[in-house]
Amino acid sequence: MLGRSDEGVLLKENGLDVPLPDGSTAYFNYYWLRDNCPASFDPETRERVFDVFGLLEAPKPAAAALVSDYLEVTWQASGHVSRIPVAQLLQYARPGQRPDPANLPRQAWFSDHYAHMARFSHEAVLHDETARRDWAGAMLTDGVALITGMPDTDAGLTETAGLLGYVRPSYFGVTFEVKTHIKPTNLAFTSKALPLHTDLPSEEFAPGIQYLHCRANSVEGGDSIFVDGLAVAEDFRKADPEAFQLLVETDVPYYCEHDTFDMRARQRVIELDEYGNVSGVTISQHHEDIFDMPQEDLDAYYPAFCRFGQMMRDPKYVMRFRLNAGECIVFDNHRIVHGRVAYSATSGERHLRGCYTDRGELRSVYRVLAGEGRFK
Repeated sequence: MLGRSDEGVLLKENGLDVPLPDGSTAYFNYYWLRDNCPASFDPETRERVFDVFGLLEAPKPAAAALVSDYLEVTWQASGHVSRIPVAQLLQYARPGQRPDPANLPRQAWFSDHYAHMARFSHEAVLHDETARRDWAGAMLTDGVALITGMPDTDAGLTETAGLLGYVRPSYFGVTFEVKTHIKPTNLAFTSKALPLHTDLPSEEFAPGIQYLHCRANSVEGGDSIFVDGLAVAEDFRKADPEAFQLLVETDVPYYCEHDTFDMRARQRVIELDEYGNVSGVTISQHHEDIFDMPQEDLDAYYPAFCRFGQMMRDPKYVMRFRLNAGECIVFDNHRIVHGRVAYSATSGERHLRGCYTDRGELRSVYRVLAGEGRFK
């Protein structure tokens, strides 16, 4: 079908041309127009209810016209009229993903970040949606934030974490206790120094957001050390592009094995988003399995891997601080590398209670609190 309908809309064989308010003309496929008619979505569930697979023949318009701020299309076979907002057409007139309010620009930070780290009171994030939105925003931009005034209860942690998503279990359970254990299954459960790492890379899908609620910290030593893996990775890209690419492309085996579990997964040390920007890192020396790549490949990989790990320890990047009772440090486990210095287990008590949620739910919370969505 070729022909011109009302208001300059040009009908073609498989789609139509629409003149837009900015003076340009854009092409839209007939299947896409019929599939995305506003009537194709249930107003209560907000899910698509139109069955495009049920079309026995390709959709064709009997007529199409611009009426006020809408494109009206009358379909031949059914007589159904689609009224699609021109604003929606403008959004999809050119190739590209739907704008995402949660796609906030990440801000790299360095060793001096502790004084500038976003802080929110427990009462504020619990009762004030603006504070909760700002907290979620800080997690998206900085990857780390501190919650103060936490209640000294077990439920305080899961209540707080539940504000950014559902608490997801790991092979340590729904929550875990970071303190000295009689029979530890992790370095974190001892008083030894804990090297910089991201958590649980031996899980196929490592946890996204980590929460550590400090219940007590009166020991000598035990300072927390945090590094923005994004800042290190971006500097590493500039310093050694070839080594950077090796860490982006090579799968590394990780494991965690004890009497009741045997976890294994492969991860890449540097993670990129769909735009090629560093979105995070995955690294854990104490959970690395024996590298099983071809030995010849390790001639280049090991030096690159070690240069990156050494760079991560540069004082330029290492934020060191003491986590105090009543505080909860919250951070992106796919971006922020963390650890602690050794402490004297007999000098007092050190007890952190931890759990995880997923990054996708963090972005969901931010989108809702930012007030942007298709059905707003």
